[in-house]
Amino acid sequence: MTPSGLVFNVQRFSTQDGPGLRTTVFMKGCPLACSWCHNPESQSVAPAFVRLAHRCMRCGRCTDVELESPVVVERDACDVEACPTGALQMVGERTDVATLVRKLLRDRIFFDESGGGVTISGGEPLVQAPFVIEVLRLLRAEGVHTALDTCGYGPWPYLHDAAAQADLVLYDLKLLDAARHEAVTGVSNEIILGNLRALAGYHHNIWIRIPIIPAVNDDSENIEATARFLCSLPSALRIDLLPYHPTGEAKFARLGKHYALHGTATPAPAQLDAIAARFHARGLTTTIGGQAA
Repeated sequence: MTPSGLVFNVQRFSTQDGPGLRTTVFMKGCPLACSWCHNPESQSVAPAFVRLAHRCMRCGRCTDVELESPVVVERDACDVEACPTGALQMVGERTDVATLVRKLLRDRIFFDESGGGVTISGGEPLVQAPFVIEVLRLLRAEGVHTALDTCGYGPWPYLHDAAAQADLVLYDLKLLDAARHEAVTGVSNEIILGNLRALAGYHHNIWIRIPIIPAVNDDSENIEATARFLCSLPSALRIDLLPYHPTGEAKFARLGKHYALHGTATPAPAQLDAIAARFHARGLTTTIGGQAA
């Protein structure tokens, strides 16, 4: 039986999730809870209903509980349709493989002209691995360039099979120290590092994406440890340094969650250049924000 999947967004004309113009599918559910997460609405594996305070006219149609709460319970899609201002929104829509693939293939002309394709992101795609693997397989059968954007936290067989259907793997690497990693993401990095070692042994198109978060992972100790680890892997890798930006802060507020990095500044260009230079010095091809460093 073909699996269904829970998707919370399909973003067209993306330029940051692999080569060319891409359509990025954001899957719902993630085992990590990064303190800087850009998509905190993706972390839960279930659909959620949220109220946008700036649109809400407090008519009371959608809830019998405290109107100040941004998360609404015991609602359904009919309530979303009934909201007169669009303040009530559902995060997460279930779909089947064939329906999603048909939708993605509508953008084929843009993929062909730009050298782009489809990227499956999240959340964490491995949470819904059977669905993701089948979507990637059908897209490749149609000649579409495929990319898997993963944090690497999941069973190795799932990662192996999903990566086997991906022309490119975008692999997030946040911190090398296990305790520090757990403190800011909620999980140890043991599975992540082990999976990356295994993946680099057979997949030859991996881009390592490192978010540079001030006071979290931008210190010299972590940068050196990361560079040493990447140099020990069996295949050449491209490194993308992604500068922190408080993109997710407003989303945390909409979900009634505390944003621990409030007030954190985006890294200065000179700092990013200095970090890139340390990777370059070890022979690692490095870009900043996807652009040549």
